[in-house]
Amino acid sequence: MKIESDCVGLASVVSRRRVIAGIVMALGGLAIDSRATGGTPETMVETPTSKETQMRTSIHQDVAFKASPQLIYEALLDSKQFAGFTGSPAEIDPREGGAFSLFGGRVSGRNIELVPDQRIVQAWRPASWAKGIYSIVRFELAPQGSGTAIAFDHTGFPEGKYDGLLSGWNEHYWGPLAKYPAS
Repeated sequence: MKIESDCVGLASVVSRRRVIAGIVMALGGLAIDSRATGGTPETMVETPTSKETQMRTSIHQDVAFKASPQLIYEALLDSKQFAGFTGSPAEIDPREGGAFSLFGGRVSGRNIELVPDQRIVQAWRPASWAKGIYSIVRFELAPQGSGTAIAFDHTGFPEGKYDGLLSGWNEHYWGPLAKYPAS
């Protein structure tokens, strides 16, 4: 697995107004009450943000996997497969507009745009964030030999969350996904 990460300013990816408009349109008034999901498990404790990354509100990573784009796409959108590679409960409606609840309700949102085996765009939020706060997560999948290259962007999250989110993607997505399905 290869991971390259750098910060991309929100303005260079998409305007904040466009993100907010997209979320409002995609969610259609969705409100998920974080009190219903309980506390954060020890394995998902937020990493404190360093002084250097305090203002960052976006993450870009390029990640490579040995599995095909179809397998990666399905693992990210199929409840049983997602639970299989993460080891945590997941409920995912794999349609555009479909809701998802991951890691036993500790992350939730809606699928905004789905292009089979190529793209997944989601309105995404941890239960620990203030009610109604969503960010945008985008997985661009491309064949790379017999595997997959993912251009990943997570934008529009609150300041002070960069380090925790970055370590979360690496620990809870990329690491386990690299081992799934077992070689």
